[in-house]
Amino acid sequence: TLRLAGGRSRCEGRVEMEQAGAWGTVCDDAWDLADADVVCRQLRCGRAVRVRGGAAFGRGSGPILRDEVGCEGHEEHLWDCPAAPEHDCSHKEDAGVVCSEHQEWRLSGGRDGCAGRVEVFFRGTWSTVCDSTWYKLEASVLCRTLGCGEPLRQLSFGHTLPGKMLYQCESQQPSLAHCQWTYNKSAPCHQSRAVGVICNGTGS
Repeated sequence: TLRLAGGRSRCEGRVEMEQAGAWGTVCDDAWDLADADVVCRQLRCGRAVRVRGGAAFGRGSGPILRDEVGCEGHEEHLWDCPAAPEHDCSHKEDAGVVCSEHQEWRLSGGRDGCAGRVEVFFRGTWSTVCDSTWYKLEASVLCRTLGCGEPLRQLSFGHTLPGKMLYQCESQQPSLAHCQWTYNKSAPCHQSRAVGVICNGTGS
């Protein structure tokens, strides 16, 4: 009865809730971190790292079910929070959130967005990825996720960001978040380098 839509993972997007069999949205008036935290926790997506208003994830449809939401942050469900019974909103004010368990990727330092060092945004910060378990399959999942085709070759960089992520895929997945991953565990990354990749597509 609660979901995030229009984002790049199930832990990012426009807040939508179901009421009486219809999906609707939440207005961004008074929408803040405490409200967003309740949403992230309810969806088992960690905590809120970014609050978005102004239909940042696109305009929803259906009824606007909540306005002036006033969570304290400890509520179990969004519908436990006080809210205005009437609204003066349109869908251009749909509320959104980015939760800490959302992962997004970029290739940085290359000629375009399809080549460079692999970096992942997770729990509010950008991190590098260890090459310890990074093979053709992991590179293929990433290149496809970024719309960059297939991997051509692997690159090697130093770890210069605060966090380190390790991925291990068993099969072709829609994104690296669907593979096994561990974050900031020292052992498997101890001797590692930060992985980079050149995909055969071209980025914008």
